[in-house]
Amino acid sequence: MPLKNLFANFFAALLFLNISIEACAQQSDPGDFISLLNSARQYTTDQKWKEAVDVWEQVVERNPVNGEYIANLAFVYYNAAQYAKSIEAYKKQLELGWGILHNAAYNIACCYSLGGDKENALQWLQRAFDMGFRSYTRAQQDTDFNNIKTDTRFKKIVALEDVSKMSRTEGWRYDMDILKREVMRKAYLRRELSLDAFNKEYQDIYNTIDKKTDVQMIMALMKLMVTVNDGHSNVFPPSRKEFQQSVPLQFYFFKEGLYVIASDEKNKHLLGAKVLGFEKKSVDEVVKKLSPILARDNEMGVLHNLAGLVRYPLALHGAGLISHQSVIELQLMDSTGKKFTAKVESDMTTPRVDHKSIPANWTTLYQMNGKPIPLYLKNPKTYYWFEQMPNTKTVYLQWNAVVNDKSESLRQFTDRLFKYINDNDVDKLIIDLRWNNGGNTMLVPHFINSVIRSDKINKRGNLYVITGRRTFSAAQNLSTYLEQRTNSIFVGEPTGSNPNFVGEEDFITLPYSKLAMNVSDLFWQSSWPGDHRTWIAPTIYTPPTFKAYNANKDESLEAVLKLTAEKKAF
Repeated sequence: MPLKNLFANFFAALLFLNISIEACAQQSDPGDFISLLNSARQYTTDQKWKEAVDVWEQVVERNPVNGEYIANLAFVYYNAAQYAKSIEAYKKQLELGWGILHNAAYNIACCYSLGGDKENALQWLQRAFDMGFRSYTRAQQDTDFNNIKTDTRFKKIVALEDVSKMSRTEGWRYDMDILKREVMRKAYLRRELSLDAFNKEYQDIYNTIDKKTDVQMIMALMKLMVTVNDGHSNVFPPSRKEFQQSVPLQFYFFKEGLYVIASDEKNKHLLGAKVLGFEKKSVDEVVKKLSPILARDNEMGVLHNLAGLVRYPLALHGAGLISHQSVIELQLMDSTGKKFTAKVESDMTTPRVDHKSIPANWTTLYQMNGKPIPLYLKNPKTYYWFEQMPNTKTVYLQWNAVVNDKSESLRQFTDRLFKYINDNDVDKLIIDLRWNNGGNTMLVPHFINSVIRSDKINKRGNLYVITGRRTFSAAQNLSTYLEQRTNSIFVGEPTGSNPNFVGEEDFITLPYSKLAMNVSDLFWQSSWPGDHRTWIAPTIYTPPTFKAYNANKDESLEAVLKLTAEKKAF
């Protein structure tokens, strides 16, 4: 920039600053502004758009630097059908970088469309998608675009092209083009996405569609998505009807190997058996073959996902591991060391199953052995619950999902938990996150703040966190906040994600194959910027063993109780 222009811009900025300071000095009492702001919000809540416009204009005039206020003004302009003014306000929101920017671009497209400017509507809609706008369905169904819905450019942007007239190869290629577009526009490339590796794999699949079955196509796309390096980004086979057929068994990888831990009534005799192989392939061979197609943040995620994938004969067959598409022949060993073979037929009763979704008519190994059920298996389907352990000053909290229960919000539950701690003879808290695979991180801060404020609990040796391979997504953020901001001690397995990770889910359905997919677009830096750990490792490592599981023992909880009894210092 020429020097004279630099000085001109500098003095212009000073002039603007002086004007802004003078304007601020002329403002009335700050309390009056808060009253004005509250009125604007109330008019918006009541959908009194004319009044809302008048008051939000006053708010923005008195505070033109707050992006939230400008976004609200844009919103009420839109609802008052003042589309030109709404566009300018949304553009100002974009300049200030406030809120979800691709939504602001989308709203500008809506306003242009409603105002009859088709070209700008299409350009801004394309821009919104390029910026990462998430919902194809919303755009496809949005009546704001009624006057451009027949335009071929609109159909291309929102993936509304007619797939019914496409050949199989054309249809799969159309889906692959959309998949690639999603990865290129949304994937958080800071996770070292290798574009060369992705493009090579993509092209190999693209050129060999006619040589692959639909199942092989799905598995090839699963492998392709692994190159994105993100456990949330994947294609999801159970969205297809054929992949809703699975064997009515639950498998689990313990330190000693893979075991059957739950089943329907017909296969109850297999409970507790160790899996040695699938047809003629050993478990190690199956693991080696299937691991490359499983999205993960780390290897703990692979452990969990593998136990689910081997339930699908179609997947095993598609990978060339077994000869049948609907039956799995298992090579097993019972508790006495006797080896035997069992053929298990698939059905459509349980497309997906884990500890939180075992059908009521199934039998679990821990139910069958007649011993008291350990706390961590007592109630995994409930979002959150707690109880004081007998003859101790310790409260055990099992937290299985970061979501609000309909009967009691997470905030209400948190308040009830800490009221109990404060009102009773309690000085220790165990937070069990083993089955918690995430939810909404925005619900976490109130709990973290409550822990920090608790003088009874937030002491080294008084607060413990049990984690495992399913501690993922929002539960990973919860774990990271607990590690960073409290005096917690971690026990169990490593977490299923990284302290800083890419996450978020907003599924789309590929038009031709009807295969669901997701590409994450948010980077959660919940730890320090330089924290590149694979996971949060426990201070006390207690990997799940079949020996303990079969005896209805919880080695992680036992380790915590032993530490508290011995009053070991850290």
